[in-house]
Amino acid sequence: MRDVVPEPVAKLVRRRREPVVVQTLRSATAATLSYAAAVYLLGSSPPPLLAPLTALLVVQVTLYATLTSGIRRVNAVVAGVLVAVGFAAWVGLAWWSLGLLIISALVTGHLVRAGEFVPEVAISAMLVLGVAHSTDLALARVLETLVGAGVGLLFNLVFVPPVWVEDAGDSIKDLARRMAKLLQDTGDELGGHTPVEVADARLKEARRLDQDISEVDQDLTRAEESLRFNPRVREGLLSRIVLRTGLDTLEICAVILRVTTRSLADLARARTEEALFPKDVSDALRELFTNMAGAVDSFAVLITDQVSENAEDAETFLLTELSAARMSREHVARLLLEKVQEHPRQWQLHGALLAEVDRFLDELDVDKRSMRLAEELDRYSREQRHRHPRIDRLKRRLRRRLPGAGSHRSGRRPGKTRQEESPA
Repeated sequence: MRDVVPEPVAKLVRRRREPVVVQTLRSATAATLSYAAAVYLLGSSPPPLLAPLTALLVVQVTLYATLTSGIRRVNAVVAGVLVAVGFAAWVGLAWWSLGLLIISALVTGHLVRAGEFVPEVAISAMLVLGVAHSTDLALARVLETLVGAGVGLLFNLVFVPPVWVEDAGDSIKDLARRMAKLLQDTGDELGGHTPVEVADARLKEARRLDQDISEVDQDLTRAEESLRFNPRVREGLLSRIVLRTGLDTLEICAVILRVTTRSLADLARARTEEALFPKDVSDALRELFTNMAGAVDSFAVLITDQVSENAEDAETFLLTELSAARMSREHVARLLLEKVQEHPRQWQLHGALLAEVDRFLDELDVDKRSMRLAEELDRYSREQRHRHPRIDRLKRRLRRRLPGAGSHRSGRRPGKTRQEESPA
């Protein structure tokens, strides 16, 4: 008989790859190593606590964040240490000197271009002022900071942070599933009389997708940063563009879905004593919404799958669902036209509903997605050429000198290119 894993243990196992858990373990390890290194290099009297403090500030959840923000953090900490040492040597710690210290630290932070880490200049200065009572400790404090910064940077270079692409993909799939469920539930409720409260509840659910998208965007931003400067990643640019353009498409679909639920809510308010649609129309709309839900789900699988064979299967499913949805849309359009000709009430809402369905299906179109990927790749190439013209000229010279360069390039569409991120 199989052992049943306790639920708390199962939750802990599932959370072991969450960014908060990973960052906590990495920060604690780096801070401990930096303290040990500072004790070995500088001695233990007084305790070199600035070294682990700096390591905590430097070690980030991605290598890109470490290299881009870590230097500014070190700059901020060193500036704060120097300001605090100067105050400790001349005026000491008092209520009025603390205010002057904060003002001086913030001004110094802007002068040294610490950027978003200007407050950390003042924080570091206040922490150091409490322990730096002698000018003899000035050099030791700066050395502690440099040791902590060096250990933190070296830690992230040796123990490369995880690649968060899989987590971002799971977030995108969850978002698509919520959208698909909303479409399915909306289609199921179109038969018979739909109370205004039910229609408004679906509208509120569609509006909550905005918050879900912002959370997915944060996960995707972290995944994009984890791909940059990461030696374990191949084709990181393509992965970033595929996921980013895919999320942009889902965001547009969420907006269209919100407008669709608003049209149905308005129709429910206009028809409080009768069904929203006749039975044949509601059945056709249910089938249409089911196909749209399947298309959204297949689209999410297509943009997040790491294996090319699965991506091709997902593209096949997406094409099938889009074809079925377009056929259902034409059937619904014919039925609505007949009903409007008989009873022209709220015909504008019927037309708006069909227009929203058209926009939804157009956003998920496979050919449009391939064109968008190609445009993004071209735009990135142009930006890189303008940003680094010398490197671009060097690459062109190397290509001209290598006779076989470029012959290995594949002619496959961007959407089917293999993405080879190694597991984090």
